[in-house]
Amino acid sequence: MGNCCRSPAAVAREDVKSSFSGHDHARKDSVSKQKPPITVLAGVPKENIEEKYLVDRELGRGEFGVTYLCIDRGTRELLACKSISKRKLRTAVDVQDVRREVAIMKHLPENSSIVSLKEACEDDNAVHLVMELCEGGELFDRIVARGHYTERAAATVTRTIVEVVQLCHQHGVIHRDLKPENFLFANKKENSPLKAIDFGLSIFFKPGERFSEIVGSPYYMAPEVLKRNYGPEIDIWSAGVILYILLCGVPPFWAESEQGVAQAILRGLIDFKRDPWPNISESAKSLVRQMLEPDPKLRLTAKQVLEHPWLQNAKKAPNVPLGDAVKSRLKQFSMMNRFKRKALRVIAEFLSIEEVEDIKEMFKKMDTDNDGIISIEELKAGFRNFSSQLAESEVQMLIEAVSMVDANGKGTLDYGEFLAVSLHLQRMANDEHLRKAFSYFDKDGNGFIEPDELRDALMEDGADDCTNVANDIFQEVDTDKDGCISYDEFAAMMKTGTDWRKASRHYSRGRFNSLSIKLMKDGSLNLGGE
Repeated sequence: MGNCCRSPAAVAREDVKSSFSGHDHARKDSVSKQKPPITVLAGVPKENIEEKYLVDRELGRGEFGVTYLCIDRGTRELLACKSISKRKLRTAVDVQDVRREVAIMKHLPENSSIVSLKEACEDDNAVHLVMELCEGGELFDRIVARGHYTERAAATVTRTIVEVVQLCHQHGVIHRDLKPENFLFANKKENSPLKAIDFGLSIFFKPGERFSEIVGSPYYMAPEVLKRNYGPEIDIWSAGVILYILLCGVPPFWAESEQGVAQAILRGLIDFKRDPWPNISESAKSLVRQMLEPDPKLRLTAKQVLEHPWLQNAKKAPNVPLGDAVKSRLKQFSMMNRFKRKALRVIAEFLSIEEVEDIKEMFKKMDTDNDGIISIEELKAGFRNFSSQLAESEVQMLIEAVSMVDANGKGTLDYGEFLAVSLHLQRMANDEHLRKAFSYFDKDGNGFIEPDELRDALMEDGADDCTNVANDIFQEVDTDKDGCISYDEFAAMMKTGTDWRKASRHYSRGRFNSLSIKLMKDGSLNLGGE
């Protein structure tokens, strides 16, 4: 509420400068350590974005940036501006990701199903991507809001998603992060176009080229991603997961932990027995099976999916409502997603420059021969010196990170790799950060999140119908049904298999990941924690 006397543009500018670190910006010792601003976009002159655009209210936040409503001062056109803070780009890999995101958005042809990039520019504080504004809301929110939802409607959505995949693949791009949150409706009209909005994890590929980086969101990952050997076929798998959810309201591969989810994906058993599957057409089930084919060589291509009879005859697909149970599941899925995304953003705010400096200092002390990399021997020796600062689980993850790299014949960690694992540990495994996130929602400090506190927090993100949203979330998270969410219930929610987190670019570069996956000598996978 303290921002009410300042212009939205001033607030936006300040927010980008602070880069989610308002709690530590007064530390002069940290500020003095900052390097000169980096240049991310080659050949693009640095300019003040507010000379061309009026930056208005916040629309959403992600891992690295904030998206704002903005207005072209010349044409008065309403647009969206994704501002990526340079202080969040802590490694060369992060910088390269942003450059590639811009390059891919410029490379893909203009299409009604992909959000258009109007301009990319930067100043000393951030890279700004000015894009077409999508005001119609997220995919699942629209479905839940419908009076009825049918197989025919699911077919229409699926066609758009697969057309995006086909366009990407035709132009040498793998999306790598297809999920419902990355599709928005352009406007609030019933016949609004559905658009893909986020290419932050996308990558260019050449025919036959394979990749090993584990990226994306756990529930949408193809089995070959977990095996670290994949190509463009992974996008079809992810689209198949979305189709399964569209038809029944829950994901096909679910478990109480990320390790369990990975094992379910590798087992590949698809449930077609639960309601409403017995009432869904055989043609729809046939397409789901062929999109979720474990062998990528046998999986349908985007062209083959679009030629499938179920999509070819989408207008003839059953128009019978799939039932209140499906709508209820989708709503719960969507609302829980929103709550967790909010909590994870809050956690990210507590990662200060000081913490990064501490990690750098630890790296220097472990790197006893000063060669810029830590061998597994140096790592183990360092643990003895830092045993008071690292929990056993953190030590284990760092060892696994080196072990996984070792499978590729390297067996070392450079500073960027060490920093990435450490940041992941601090953000996701640190109970202190979870408690800080809990305190954000627990405004009155009584040790419980109450319905009105959750409703107010969701309203900050512009959620519609926040009272009903809060009630739905409470039905799921308040396990003892006492009308409030305790810390233990909150922590359980954040750690269970319904956590649809996107794997952070900081730790998803093919060297380590939160699933603790190790490739055994016999070629099998060992998923730690199960």
